[in-house]
Amino acid sequence: MRFRYSFLLLLIFASPNFLNAQAHDAGHAWTYQGADGPSHWGDLKPEYATCKIGIGKHQSPIDIRNAQPADLPPIQFDYKPAPLHIIDNGHSIQVNYPAGSSIQVGNKQYMLKQFHFHRPSEELIDGKRHDMVAHLVHSDSDGNLAVVAVLFSKSTANALVDELWKNLPAEKEKESIVDNVQINVADLLPLDHAYYTYTGSLTTPPCSENVTWFVLKKASSLSAPEIKQFGKIYPRNARPVQPLNDRVIQQTK
Repeated sequence: MRFRYSFLLLLIFASPNFLNAQAHDAGHAWTYQGADGPSHWGDLKPEYATCKIGIGKHQSPIDIRNAQPADLPPIQFDYKPAPLHIIDNGHSIQVNYPAGSSIQVGNKQYMLKQFHFHRPSEELIDGKRHDMVAHLVHSDSDGNLAVVAVLFSKSTANALVDELWKNLPAEKEKESIVDNVQINVADLLPLDHAYYTYTGSLTTPPCSENVTWFVLKKASSLSAPEIKQFGKIYPRNARPVQPLNDRVIQQTK
C-alpha cells in the first residue's frame, strides 16, 4: 500500500503540467511587456480570462472623452496619518494602509486599503497621458472596490513621494515597515477634487470588473527627479487603454 501511494505521488509531481505550473507560479505570472504582457494576460491563467478584449466588457484604463456633466456628490476624503508600510510588489511601489481612512461619496463609504503608482498614467484625458498616476484602492463593507486616480504632472516635488522614495524596500515582494515614519495619503491630493467617474475594472490581472473609478480632474505635481527615480525601477508599468463599449463617463459640474 505504501509503495502504491509513493508511486502515485511520483507520477503527480513528475507530471509536466505540475512542473510547468510550479515554475510559472514561482515567478511573476504577468508583466508589462513581451510574452507575459497585457495582450497576453487573458491567456496566462484561467482566472485572468476577463483581461481579454471581448470577454471583459468594462475594462480599465480608458481614454476619458466626452464626459457628461452631472449632479454628482463630492468625494469626502477622510484620510488619517499612518506608519509607513511599503512594498515593491514586482509590478509597482505600493503602500499598504491600516484601517481607519476612507472616502464618502453620497451614501457610500469606502475604506482605503492601499495605494500604488504607474508610469506613465494609465488613464488618458482626451488622448493625453500624464507623467504618472497614483491609484488609491478602497473597498466598502461588501467588498465592492472604488479607486481614486490622482494624476501627476512634472513640476514641483511632492514631500510625501520624496519620503516614500527615501524608504524604498531593498528587497522585492517583502513589505518594509517603517514605524518611525508617519505619512498621510491626503498629501497626494490636489486642492480641487472635481472628478470623472465610470464603471471599470482593476488594471492588473485578474482584471476584475464592477470597480467604481473616480479620476480627479486636476493633477498634482512631482519633480523630474522623483519621476526619474520611479522610472529606474519601473520604466513603464501602464496597461494600454481599453474599449469604452457601452459605458457612459460622467463628470462633476
